[in-house]
Amino acid sequence: MSALLYLHGFASSPAGRKIALLREAFAAEGIELLAPDLNRPSFERLDFDVMADEAVRAAAAANPAVVIGSSLGALVALEAARRGVRAPLVLVAPALGFGTRWTEKLAPGDPVRFFHHGANRELSIHRRFFEQMAQVDVDRDPPPVPVTVVMGDKDESVPYEGVRDTWRRWDASGRLKPGSRFVSIPGGDHGLVDHVATIAEAIRKARTMMPG
Repeated sequence: MSALLYLHGFASSPAGRKIALLREAFAAEGIELLAPDLNRPSFERLDFDVMADEAVRAAAAANPAVVIGSSLGALVALEAARRGVRAPLVLVAPALGFGTRWTEKLAPGDPVRFFHHGANRELSIHRRFFEQMAQVDVDRDPPPVPVTVVMGDKDESVPYEGVRDTWRRWDASGRLKPGSRFVSIPGGDHGLVDHVATIAEAIRKARTMMPG
């Protein structure tokens, strides 16, 4: 069975609604969707490098046709590609500028509290994670594989124009791999649960791309 690797977002889990819908859609086509838990080593002590290690390990085990990264998971996907994972990428509402945005509006104190959608309750997380993310530059250069960005133009969490500007910078560099594209969803929010069919179609097209 062909496999897809899905990297979930911040304060989420492999049990997310979007993952369930995509898994159901692709199971009908004989394609398995794998979603490792990226709350590594734990949500309280979250560490981007350890998250990326888990993504690389999962990719080595699954040899996926496509790596899908949602929100923060898109940054993990970019880092995995930088570390040698050669599957095409589909980045869904990529959380570019994650660390900088959050460090500016975090509540005082350490740890801080966030609602964790996977646990369905508030959990603590150390402040250092956001400071770490403010230094992450995985979007500096285009990825070394074909990439599709799927972005809602009404995203309430990640500024649409910031993602669009990053795409334009990648395009202007002349280093985007053939077949790379930007998919804008009119009226789409950050979750994009109502647009799973569009995401699934982007994944199907990505499966036809050859990694660089």
